[in-house]
Amino acid sequence: QVQFVESGGGLVQPGGSLRLSCAASGFTFTNYAMAWYRQAPGKDRELVATISLAGGSTNYADSVKGRFTISRANAKNTVYLQMNSLKSEDTAVYYCNAVPGRRFDSWGQGTQVTVSS
Repeated sequence: QVQFVESGGGLVQPGGSLRLSCAASGFTFTNYAMAWYRQAPGKDRELVATISLAGGSTNYADSVKGRFTISRANAKNTVYLQMNSLKSEDTAVYYCNAVPGRRFDSWGQGTQVTVSS
């Protein structure tokens, strides 16, 4: 059974930082490029960042480029998202899953990130 457990969210002031973690299980983690997604209130879920199988290649949405960094620890079946210089528009629930085209039907509960003064 595929499972994702996201953690690390919270309330942070504009300009602050957070590090999200996602523990994955139920599939062979090293066979999948992974991604972080987010969904803000009233909006569709959007792709934030992707990382290749071994972590050597990453891609970012234009809105987070230069501020967010995705990484993975294959020995721990975990993917991370370091978020710096946070803005109010980054407020959303953040989820991890495989990259588009290989995404699993099941999603975790997500982790809430709220950027507000």
